[in-house]
Amino acid sequence: MRRLWLLFAQTVTIALALYFVYSAVQRPAAAPAALASRAAVLADASPPSPGSYRAAAGRAMPAVVNILTTKAVRKRHPLSRDPFFKRFFGDRDEDDDQNSLGSGVIVSPQGYILTNYHVVEAADEIQVVLPDGRKAAGKLVGTDPETDLAVVRIDLDKLPVVALGQVEQAKVGDVVLAIGNPFGVGQTVTMGIISALGRNNLHINHFENFIQTDAAINFGNSGGALIDTQGNLLGINSAIYSQTGGSVGIGFAIPVSTARSVLDAIVKDGHVVRGWIGVESQEITPEMAHSFGLDRDSGAIIAGVVRNGPADKAGMRPGDILLSVDGKPVKDTNEMLNLIAQLSPGGQSTLRILRKSRESELQLTVGKRPPAKK
Repeated sequence: MRRLWLLFAQTVTIALALYFVYSAVQRPAAAPAALASRAAVLADASPPSPGSYRAAAGRAMPAVVNILTTKAVRKRHPLSRDPFFKRFFGDRDEDDDQNSLGSGVIVSPQGYILTNYHVVEAADEIQVVLPDGRKAAGKLVGTDPETDLAVVRIDLDKLPVVALGQVEQAKVGDVVLAIGNPFGVGQTVTMGIISALGRNNLHINHFENFIQTDAAINFGNSGGALIDTQGNLLGINSAIYSQTGGSVGIGFAIPVSTARSVLDAIVKDGHVVRGWIGVESQEITPEMAHSFGLDRDSGAIIAGVVRNGPADKAGMRPGDILLSVDGKPVKDTNEMLNLIAQLSPGGQSTLRILRKSRESELQLTVGKRPPAKK
């Protein structure tokens, strides 16, 4: 009996030992899996860190595309210049492709893309590459060299579209993000602030009203998006001021208000129609106002009048000072150009001028602005 009891006790002891060994082996293996699962949940639920703009970037980045253009250049055969070989080669030319890189922004579900005119200028082929890897041939809908804007269209389904912002509410000091493909390295986001608004007289475009920013803009960023901290489009990145070709913190973007009006006009008519009165103007400087005995430094001095143009027919003369267009005051030559460009060709307009210290009004029929010379 005692031997049976000892045998039973040994069996129970061995069984308990095996159970504890099995438990000890299994518990460490299960613990990391549980911790990993919990870590994944915490990572998914974590809010953005303070100062992060990943939500804004994530909202706009899918709609910013890469634009690749190809232009065929004819070059003469090197032996065609030799009189002897010319008898055999004749005036043969060879084709040589030149490629360029830029960016663009999808602004409608129908596939319309805003970019810079200089990105697609004289391009024979346009290829658009989306951030999700899709590629499509781009069709040039229209261009506006005077604002350096162009509209390209692609035929793809389920396109991401950027939200258009209210640039009128933007202020100097607001944080902005620039999105594009600098130097072809891939889609990149840079951050800065709005350094200035309404920049003009830079002699970049004919119509200038730039947003200046210190967000890094480099080669390949042209045509990309300048967005606010909510991911809304504020402008189309267009140019930089640099003596080296790289970013030095002075970049310029075309306001979305200008881009929107150009887009609507190109989609509707294939080109932008602007008013024209046929004058050349210059700024009224304080020195000029003092020299001519003027009591104002606002307005635009008419330096020249196109013969038989709308202004000439209305009686405008060189030396007149244009004060207002249809009741809207003219602050400077840039304001004058913008006000006249907004007029409808064929319509009537009232111009208020100052001539020899006397103000008067001229009625004229607005003409159509001639196409810009390339």
